[in-house]
Amino acid sequence: MTSLLSFIDMNATVLAASLAVFLLAGFVKGVIGLGLPTVAVGLLSLVMSPVQAAALLIVPSMVTNGWQLLSGGAFLALARRLWGLLAGIVLGALAGSGFMGADGGRHAIVVLGLALVLYAVAGLASFTLSVPAAQEKWWSPVIGVLTGLVTAATGVFVIPAVPYLQALGLQRDELIQALGLSFTVSTLALAINLGQGGAFGGGVGWASLVVLLPALLGMAIGTRVRGMVRAATFRRCFFIGLLLLGVHLAWHILA
Repeated sequence: MTSLLSFIDMNATVLAASLAVFLLAGFVKGVIGLGLPTVAVGLLSLVMSPVQAAALLIVPSMVTNGWQLLSGGAFLALARRLWGLLAGIVLGALAGSGFMGADGGRHAIVVLGLALVLYAVAGLASFTLSVPAAQEKWWSPVIGVLTGLVTAATGVFVIPAVPYLQALGLQRDELIQALGLSFTVSTLALAINLGQGGAFGGGVGWASLVVLLPALLGMAIGTRVRGMVRAATFRRCFFIGLLLLGVHLAWHILA
């Protein structure tokens, strides 16, 4: 616990908030299959820098997304199909090394706020695209690099990877596994990025391990609730919440 407190100089209130945020983020992921990094980094950026929030995210994200990745039987086929996207994510994240820590993280918070707004608006509008199979080999690396750059700048890796994967016409189980694959690679790239900058060391790893527990508990609760709540209603509330959070983050820094 000493390493956790020394990492972000937490007082009891911030520590409690961090545990509660990961409980909520895990719950959201349990209900709709995604949203853990978006909720965790977005909310934690209200009380700490995006670099610190992203570092806390690493272990919960790796464990939950690794579980999601291994939950289906199409891993090898998806890896072959999406290798360009995955390679692009790594290249983009490494190319964006240092983005999050620049200017004390102020630019990162603005970019994060705008990314949340964009993601929320697309979700509320049920905006969908369709990518012909013949064009995947061109679009996948481009989308991957953009996702990697956004990941390096914000610690959130949903834009534009998630809308792109949804545009590929994958079956439901394939899509869930593809999201897990994309998120796992993004988390690894983010960990390397933060490690190179000295933001993810042994003490931070222990801190990230601590917040894994509420994330897993929230995910278990969310999985149970999934069948009791209309998915469309929950997703609408989720995107409205992200929209308000994104506007608040960007406005708070720019004002």
